[in-house]
Amino acid sequence: MALHRRAFLAGVASLAAAPRVAFAQVALPTERRFVFIIQRGAADGLNTVIPYADPAYAELRGALAIEPQSAIRLDGTFALHPSLSGLGALYQAGQASFFHAVASPYRERSHFDGQNILETGGSAPYALKDGWMNRMAGLLSPRGKEAIAFAPTVPQALRGALPVASYAPSGLPEPNEDLMGRVAQLYAGDPQLHALWSAALAARGMAGGLDGRKGGQKPEDTGRMAAGFLARSDGPRIAMIETGGWDTHSGQNGRLAGQLRNLDELVKGLREGLGPVWDQTVVLVATEFGRTAAANGTGGTDHGTGAAAMLAGGAVQGGRVLADWPGLRPADLLEGRDLRPTLGLDTLIAQVCAETFRVEPGKVARALFPDLVRGKGLPRLLKA
Repeated sequence: MALHRRAFLAGVASLAAAPRVAFAQVALPTERRFVFIIQRGAADGLNTVIPYADPAYAELRGALAIEPQSAIRLDGTFALHPSLSGLGALYQAGQASFFHAVASPYRERSHFDGQNILETGGSAPYALKDGWMNRMAGLLSPRGKEAIAFAPTVPQALRGALPVASYAPSGLPEPNEDLMGRVAQLYAGDPQLHALWSAALAARGMAGGLDGRKGGQKPEDTGRMAAGFLARSDGPRIAMIETGGWDTHSGQNGRLAGQLRNLDELVKGLREGLGPVWDQTVVLVATEFGRTAAANGTGGTDHGTGAAAMLAGGAVQGGRVLADWPGLRPADLLEGRDLRPTLGLDTLIAQVCAETFRVEPGKVARALFPDLVRGKGLPRLLKA
């Protein structure tokens, strides 16, 4: 009967909040916050950060090509998709940078394998069992702050030796106070369940009352919810947010516009919710791989290689597009079909993390990406 009772109580607890709360205690050497937003499904970098000055772009993309006059001009080579007006404003304010022709070491086209390599930091699928974000937390002193995933379960990037929380808004009806009180009484005599219950209530309070009970949560609300955790002096400093739906094999123009608008609103909600803490925040956005340079026959693009990544936040030394542009002529493409990568995503992540937490770059690179061959570094990405 004890097992049935615990299962029942665990179910009731999920009515109050949906965390898997066992905070990873990490005392960070700075007050900076680091947020990783993953774009699951292989986001199309060529129509996100648009190489409008490359003459092959319009020819390859045909009806999918974004007209330069409708895009947000970044410099003499690249423009931003019109749905990313908020990120465009951050770029103009020196709080966002964009990276192109970026890829992890993965060169095949499986979402599952590509995401595994992106999240574990390995050079082959499933070669590593823990995630680079968990190892990053492990580099820091094991006391004082927390890491959290805003997802129903802890993603691979945050799994590992350190226990990490996850939080997702519940779509279940709001429990009444009588039920909450009764459950609290039942948990009071069980040290393990009482601790979980208390942590769940604390996470629920940090969420600021935002949940998914009223017709689904808007991306801006998700950003504000995450900010409710991150802005607290006793809140987490490392976080991951999952986004999906980036696999645009057909009908790409409308679908990608909506996806990018949602991403823009997510970052907007995060920025507005953080308030002055935004000045101490670094947000990295990346996907498992890019999409083909040419459009397919169904108004979309297929799985490719090179992609785009984004860096935003008040701590970012922005206003730049960093790309060793390989070109889009047939001879320039990888295997005659993909944007050829010229920047390792692992190199980018390692440098961002080293600068964020002021940890020696070589130490960070070795811990996060054991097989990384260090080459030429990037210019400084964050404010000192």
